[in-house]
Amino acid sequence: MKKTGVCWFLALATLAGCGGSSSSSGPLYSSGTSYETTKNTVSTIAGSAGVTGTADGIGTAARFSIPNGMAVSSDKTTLYMTDYGSNTIRQLVLATGQVTTIAGIAGTSGSLDATGTAATFHYPHDIVTDGTYLYVTDMGNHTIRKINIATKAVTTLAGKAGTAGTADGTASAATFNGPAGIAISGSTLYVTDANSNTIRQVDATSGAVTTIAGSAGTAGSANGTGTAATFNVPAGITTDGTNLYVSDFNNNLIRTIVISSKAVTTLAGSTSYYGSADGVGASASFYAPNGITTDGTNLYVTDANNHIVRKIVIASGTVTTIAGVAATSGSSDGSKNFARFYFPVGIASDGTNLYVADANNSTIREIQ
Repeated sequence: MKKTGVCWFLALATLAGCGGSSSSSGPLYSSGTSYETTKNTVSTIAGSAGVTGTADGIGTAARFSIPNGMAVSSDKTTLYMTDYGSNTIRQLVLATGQVTTIAGIAGTSGSLDATGTAATFHYPHDIVTDGTYLYVTDMGNHTIRKINIATKAVTTLAGKAGTAGTADGTASAATFNGPAGIAISGSTLYVTDANSNTIRQVDATSGAVTTIAGSAGTAGSANGTGTAATFNVPAGITTDGTNLYVSDFNNNLIRTIVISSKAVTTLAGSTSYYGSADGVGASASFYAPNGITTDGTNLYVTDANNHIVRKIVIASGTVTTIAGVAATSGSSDGSKNFARFYFPVGIASDGTNLYVADANNSTIREIQ
């Protein structure tokens, strides 16, 4: 299909496409499990398709309002999520299905640092964890927030609430413009700064921010080193500790960044066409790739406007569809060719299963 322009709009610094929101990375990487099996059964583990809300509860009794970013706890028992539309951070206990709001006030936007549900967010987008803290891209505030898992204390790590910009610096001296995806390696965070078309590096302790790739304010698809490379609304990001992998939303590409050299290359997709073709490298096509996670051998990507989940073999760039049917939205559970999604965004893994934030269905899905 010839590219005629990705369905895209930017409202209050929100990544969105065709009526849904977008998301980004999952946890760092898992045990190396490949999820492309003959089964790939999809099930709904929380929320009710087409029913939005903010209620805590068990499984389908819980309600979400555009669930977005996701991360699995280090002990693999809990799924942490940004509930973008309700301005809250939620947790899902995987064994019981219990959903609880741990930070933010449902329906209230703001930038207040405080404890638990006394704190406020403005379109929290993505989330990662190091086992002690949660780190959140607070997209509408243009900040990076830090949540102590034990105490639920929320602080602002970097950026200045309400101030969009591209300045490097430390803590509130740095500025972001619609921070979207977030990944972590050791004590370093990596953030896709969507509206500035850059990739930022953030020290998880000091809040020192540096731009490592992309040119602020310049949209493009050029490969190159560091700021010589260009992006067009970078969305999701994940890492295997050696490379960063970025879903380049408006370019319909998956990009690789070598952490040590900052060299940027294109792993899969083409800027000339959007579509849903499986294939190798540039012969594969995407339509608004969003969330991304890795097991160290493969990448798993939510192909949002195609309503499908894709797998990419890192070594070869081979792309396959592992769940959903391209260009067919819905909410049905079942095996990979019968399951349906409606603008899937965030994706994470616990080393055995994949978890998907199905934004327009307001549900959390599991792929086994």
